[in-house]
Amino acid sequence: MKTKVSAVLFLSFFLAASALAAEPTVQSVNDSVNMTWVAIGTLLVFFMHAGFAMVESGFTRAKNTLNILMKNFLTISIGSILYFFAGYAFMFGDSAGGFIGTSGFALAGDQDVGFFVFQAVFAATCATIISGAVAERMKLGSYMILTLFMTGLIYPVVGHWTWGEGWLYDLGFVDFAGSSIVHLTGAAGAVAAVMFLGPRIGKYTNGKVNAIPGHSIPLGALGVFILWFGWFGFNGGSTLAADPAAVPHVITTTLLAASGGVVSSALFTYFRYGRIDPSLTLNGALGGLVGITAGADGVSFTGSILIGFIAGVILVVGVQFIDQVLKLDDPVGALAVHGICGVWGTLAVGLFNTSSGLFYGGGAAQLGIQAVGILSIAAWTLAATYAVAAAMKALAPIRVSKEEEISGLDYAEHGSSAYEYKESYIDQDDVDVSSAFGTDLVSRLNNLKPGPSSKTEQV
Repeated sequence: MKTKVSAVLFLSFFLAASALAAEPTVQSVNDSVNMTWVAIGTLLVFFMHAGFAMVESGFTRAKNTLNILMKNFLTISIGSILYFFAGYAFMFGDSAGGFIGTSGFALAGDQDVGFFVFQAVFAATCATIISGAVAERMKLGSYMILTLFMTGLIYPVVGHWTWGEGWLYDLGFVDFAGSSIVHLTGAAGAVAAVMFLGPRIGKYTNGKVNAIPGHSIPLGALGVFILWFGWFGFNGGSTLAADPAAVPHVITTTLLAASGGVVSSALFTYFRYGRIDPSLTLNGALGGLVGITAGADGVSFTGSILIGFIAGVILVVGVQFIDQVLKLDDPVGALAVHGICGVWGTLAVGLFNTSSGLFYGGGAAQLGIQAVGILSIAAWTLAATYAVAAAMKALAPIRVSKEEEISGLDYAEHGSSAYEYKESYIDQDDVDVSSAFGTDLVSRLNNLKPGPSSKTEQV
């Protein structure tokens, strides 16, 4: 009897709720579809942080893997919270002279939560670019302080100038999804941080550049594929609507530019070095993606291939220039991928945009405006990040000690290791575990001593 009564009450409630529900309209359905598309884009961009974690850890040494993973987890977590309280307001609040927002802190008075969360994952993406460039030698606490300033102030100011309809927006600057707003900003911040940190131990000796290989190219390749996949949401979601004309176009130009970057970097390394270089080719995909991001909505399909193709070549030349000429030690190539290719992608709008580009009869005006935007964004980010880094260094060292760097940041910062060897290979009576795990992967393996035969048989 109770079951029947419950069923009747539930059915009555459902019918009453259906009767009270408003009839769907064309506008409400359209709003729902648009909201769903932006939400999908948000999730894809969030997933890109897994890609960053894999790329950074794969392209660096095994002894620093945990530290890199923790940086990426903390970046998205702390960055999202700070962007909620302050960054979003500085970026999209009421403008003070076109330079910074002044309202909407903690989303006060703003009901567009979907737009906020989409922008929040973008802010974290900008900050995490720094993570790879400073890998293997920066203190975790120092990096997190830099992340606070990047997500809470430095990046939001750039965003207000452009997407917040500030002074660069009024000038006519175009950056659809962030070649310069997100990627160049992150790279410029990384340049300032790397200048303060200096190179890793052993990177430059007697005027010679020494290669420090990463411990897992397959892991790095997985990260690149994840980033490529997430980029369809990064660019496609930036339409902010499920436009049946715009979304397919943006996704297609994104695909073609990345493909062009892979092909050109592979060919260029083959003809230049005699072999296809895997790490540079992987970064070529990212260079193509960064390059197309500014103009993904406004270039032709052929134009997107050319943009990506040129980005792949620029990427290879840029990595060598940064490493050998500027002597900026960047373990993952972030400065070239996000910085140099970000500059190229922003300038490419002034060349390949089908409505205002130089190659389509639009003259050089758009190209000049793009250059002004690049210089302004780079100058602000470099100056602000340099000031933050200088202040931190004046109070306390921002780099780990020589001993900690040699032993690896996993043990120095976290007291653990991403890869466990001692139970299987080390007789703790014969080997000092603290010293055996205090060097790079190859040295550790060379120092391992087999245990008694009984233990070996058990393994």
